[in-house]
Amino acid sequence: MLKINSTCTEIKKVIKENKSVATIRGWIYRKRSSGGKIFIILRDRTATIQCVIDKNKIGQDEWNDIDKAYMESSVIIRGIVKKDERAPNGVELEVAELLVVHSGEQFPITEYQSPEFLLDVRHLWLRSQRMIAAMKARTYIFKYAREFLDKQGFFEITPPLITIAGGETGANLFEIDYFGQKAYLTESSQLYAEAMIYSLEKVYSFAPSYRAEKSRTIKHLAEYWHLEPEMAYYDNKKSMRLQERLVSHIAKRLSYNEDILKVFGVNQDDLLMIKPPFKRISYERAIELLNEKGLKREWGADFGIEDERALTENEDKPLFVYNWPKEIKAFYMKENPDDKRTVLCADMLAPHGHGEIIGGSEREWRLEELVQRMKELNMDIEKYSWYVDLRKYGSVPHSGFGMGIERIIKWMLKLEHIRDAIPFPRVINRVSP
Repeated sequence: MLKINSTCTEIKKVIKENKSVATIRGWIYRKRSSGGKIFIILRDRTATIQCVIDKNKIGQDEWNDIDKAYMESSVIIRGIVKKDERAPNGVELEVAELLVVHSGEQFPITEYQSPEFLLDVRHLWLRSQRMIAAMKARTYIFKYAREFLDKQGFFEITPPLITIAGGETGANLFEIDYFGQKAYLTESSQLYAEAMIYSLEKVYSFAPSYRAEKSRTIKHLAEYWHLEPEMAYYDNKKSMRLQERLVSHIAKRLSYNEDILKVFGVNQDDLLMIKPPFKRISYERAIELLNEKGLKREWGADFGIEDERALTENEDKPLFVYNWPKEIKAFYMKENPDDKRTVLCADMLAPHGHGEIIGGSEREWRLEELVQRMKELNMDIEKYSWYVDLRKYGSVPHSGFGMGIERIIKWMLKLEHIRDAIPFPRVINRVSP
């Protein structure tokens, strides 16, 4: 007799191993009835399988329970495994015994629901095959990024997410009351990562970041996961080489998950071709290209979605745009000695208009130059006193970058909107569920 704690086999293993008898558990993904039989597609975290329930081969109570069970009811099933090319995955389970763990209520999600409704019931929409695949990919990409950096001798650090000063401009911060003191949710852990290179040399943080940008684009989140490596004795060029190797590693490792790629219509070869070196163009050349495409951009302009799309629409690999104007970049970036209008930095743009996925730079490691730049920007140096302090005691040249993980997921899975790259998206008009 089946019990809630019955030992079960994952569906994927049942399909691959083709056992004669198996006990599985999961949720009803599809259900239909025909001539004294009920056909259900059962899903677990690994796969789906068709189960055939014959009224004459199970008990009456079992039949009544499964007959009344709604979509997404949780069940445990024991049955005979049979090959059948007509069934999904070529295998089906002829049910001998079943237990409806919980039938619940009628599932509120049906076909052709609006995006807004699906966001309202996000806690339930996460059960869809597409979202299951996206969340698996997310887990794997986290793993592959850490895997690469760990092999390069990096140490993972755990910086605070509450700060009294911003990481880049100090703008667009979420303000909080910290026991009567004004504080903010961090927009970047970079400054804390810089403090750690003086002891560990190569470090990375992997944590949420927060941006209070009033943006409604398909690539912006108010809360996102930020991978931020920082490296002693790296210049900007060496950092760029590390970035392209990291992205290439993630793409290659993700390409092995063919079941996930199939859900999104992603060709494995498209990921395997993402190998270094990536194309590099200067900001100045990028402005020229945008003007050639009729977008009429002047020196000093930042790039929006239209610009990023124009620069990458014909690319199959990411593109670096380097040496941006100093006036539109952060205070900590090192001035370009060959062109004092610019700083030693680079943004990596994903192909086919998916936008910026990495921003990095060589840091200003000299005390006087850093303080001078902060004064030029009228910054409150006292709030950054500990950061300035780092330049007084054994300072070294260093570089770092930040990767938006959801943007990587959006690009590699060819998602239409970044909100489907994270379980519970936080955007300008949504803070629930």
